[in-house]
Amino acid sequence: MDFAGAYTGDHVKFLLEGFLVTLQVAFISIIFSFLIGSIIGILRYAKIPVLSQVLMLLVETIRNLPLLLIIFFTYFALPEMGIKLEIKTAAIVALTIFEAAMLSEIVRSGLLSIEKGQIEAARSSGLTYLQTLQYVILPQALRRMVPPIVSQFISLLKDTSLAVIIALPELTHNAQIINGQSVNYTIPTYLLVAVMFFIVNFSLSLVARRLETRQKTGKHKTEIQKLKTQNLQA
Repeated sequence: MDFAGAYTGDHVKFLLEGFLVTLQVAFISIIFSFLIGSIIGILRYAKIPVLSQVLMLLVETIRNLPLLLIIFFTYFALPEMGIKLEIKTAAIVALTIFEAAMLSEIVRSGLLSIEKGQIEAARSSGLTYLQTLQYVILPQALRRMVPPIVSQFISLLKDTSLAVIIALPELTHNAQIINGQSVNYTIPTYLLVAVMFFIVNFSLSLVARRLETRQKTGKHKTEIQKLKTQNLQA
């Protein structure tokens, strides 16, 4: 194991350049997948005739396909249909499609978790369906969705390494190039790659845990306040 040879300035810089590509692809995919996934989740929750069934079929199909297959399709199959994408764009499109399907289920589940009593109370007070969704359901559901959404973002960041199959110059791709120079670089190189991924993913995990703790604490306080109110009324 040649740590000195593997950790030269040029090698570390090359890995950092790859890691920057990884973060860029992950960040853009997170933005688009969250937006698309949220729209799909809300539309499915609304149970619009025909549209909900079509979206359900698309989501379930994508969720049950390997991400690697979707990456292959966007980079190798789309050109056969006249749609040629650059490597980075193909990776972003594939990740966005896959993660949007996953996030749509998180959004839909979050919306379904809101008690029907609150919805009925909002509607009986004169709010329309859209107003109830905007002012009552979504604000509460978003708080509950944050921890699983962050966890899904962590999975997305790790999934970017699959784009090495189409030669995206991300972290693992650059690590393979360095590793190809000498067998003595294998462990040091991939150890550094693991550390880079760990730092970012562990930080996101801490954020998810903290948000989940705050959510549970807030829910506990709300329940206590309800009990106090009931006792005062009694």
